[in-house]
Amino acid sequence: MDCHDCHQTCQPKNQKKGWKLFGINSRKSVKNNIDRDSQTNVALVGLPNVGKSLLFNLLTGTYVTVSNYPGTTVEVAKGNRIIAGESVTFFDTPGMYSLIPITEEESVTRDLIMNENVNLVIHIVDAKNLGRMLNLTLQLIEAQLPVLLVVNMIDEAAKLGIWIDENQLAHKLCIPVVTTEATQKVGLKKLIAKVADYVQSTPVLFTY
Repeated sequence: MDCHDCHQTCQPKNQKKGWKLFGINSRKSVKNNIDRDSQTNVALVGLPNVGKSLLFNLLTGTYVTVSNYPGTTVEVAKGNRIIAGESVTFFDTPGMYSLIPITEEESVTRDLIMNENVNLVIHIVDAKNLGRMLNLTLQLIEAQLPVLLVVNMIDEAAKLGIWIDENQLAHKLCIPVVTTEATQKVGLKKLIAKVADYVQSTPVLFTY
């Protein structure tokens, strides 16, 4: 796909300073505007079996809490990590295929990222099936959510002769992209650095 909304630096013409890596500065929400001075909340989303929970554990360590999302029996895990001097809360959400939910689990994930105080969405995809998984990425971008794309399982993809150019993909999508091999912690430091970029960026209010 071609990107018609940004320059080569992935910064739209009307992009606010500090957000050039993310290409999005607002989203629609049923909640009040979110002040970036408050704690940063990051949701990990993706299809089942893409390594989402493993990356969540690597990001948060052993001290996590698991509770039912209000009004449901669906469990959501939550953990913290200090990044760039700020406490960042990560949520391991139920697997989802689309922002148009079919299952209760998908509804919970959609409600969490659209209606709650989530500042950043990390979308994790399987490098072997990148084409079909980018549909959700595009939906998240269209919903005006700040998205960081993680292309996981690059080792398995390489065995099939599939190679991902993260810089080219980032330029096409106008969002940050990190390639990882979670089982070997490959790309983990770069992922944390991208989250740090967000934490340290200029405060921006999400608007209706």
